[in-house]
Amino acid sequence: MAIENKAPGKDVSSEDLESKFPLAAKKSADHFSTFEIAGAQFGGGHIPVFAGPNMVESEELIVETATAVKASGAQFLRGGAFKPLSFPYRSAKYNETREDGIRWLGTAKKETGIGIITEIMEERYLDLVCEVADILQIGSRNMQNYPLITAAAKTGKPLMIKRHFGCSLRDWLGAAEYAMVEGNEKIILCERGVTAPHTHKDSSRFLLDLQVVPAAKEVTHLPIAVDPSHATFWRSWVKPMALASVASGADAIMLEVHPDPENSAVDPLQPITFEAFEDLMVSMEGIAQVVDRTMGRTLS
Repeated sequence: MAIENKAPGKDVSSEDLESKFPLAAKKSADHFSTFEIAGAQFGGGHIPVFAGPNMVESEELIVETATAVKASGAQFLRGGAFKPLSFPYRSAKYNETREDGIRWLGTAKKETGIGIITEIMEERYLDLVCEVADILQIGSRNMQNYPLITAAAKTGKPLMIKRHFGCSLRDWLGAAEYAMVEGNEKIILCERGVTAPHTHKDSSRFLLDLQVVPAAKEVTHLPIAVDPSHATFWRSWVKPMALASVASGADAIMLEVHPDPENSAVDPLQPITFEAFEDLMVSMEGIAQVVDRTMGRTLS
């Protein structure tokens, strides 16, 4: 429910819903958008899963991963060809595969039939990425890059907008409105952790804000995804937080999965193995059924 405040701030007010992001705002208590992307239903009883490595490292690796995650029930392969790496320095291992990476994603899609989600960082690569991607990811660092969001929305491709780690729900919905005002209604919002003082592990990256899932659903009709891999940074924490994400009401889950996590080119501490992903899909199905949803898995 919107807070009846007049002064601008981080709370979502009734005035915001009417004038700042009327397209992203719910029109009634039971107003929730549902739409289909690459055969997967978003916003309904099913919870689609995006799974794959942080970076598209090679054609062999991405095809192997696409085959494995699809077999375990993922509807989409995630992988970054263009990556917003934290530092400008590159090496043979720590590098972007760029145009080659997009081509390899296309090969994985052709060979397995899995949907593709990948990040777009620059407007000049939109045509290239749109040839392969079923969903364009707007990364957290570009959440307020409104010209990029506008250009991406105009392609007609569905967008997933990741929440910046320092932004409020109000900011996040404002970013969605930039896409929706262009007539693009297939928008997914993705929570991936916020910056806060940590009391549980000095080297953890972010705090996964699962409270934002029900909070967002009070004011927006858009599906809410959760990425526990990027938020937790530690693979041993991914499973419990993924299960909690399903329980919180998440409409989609994004997970980092890699055939050899410890040798992943980027963020080797957080990806899970193919076997762990298979186990997690079964466990998430159990939680999903408790909240009257499904992951598309059959429990024995």
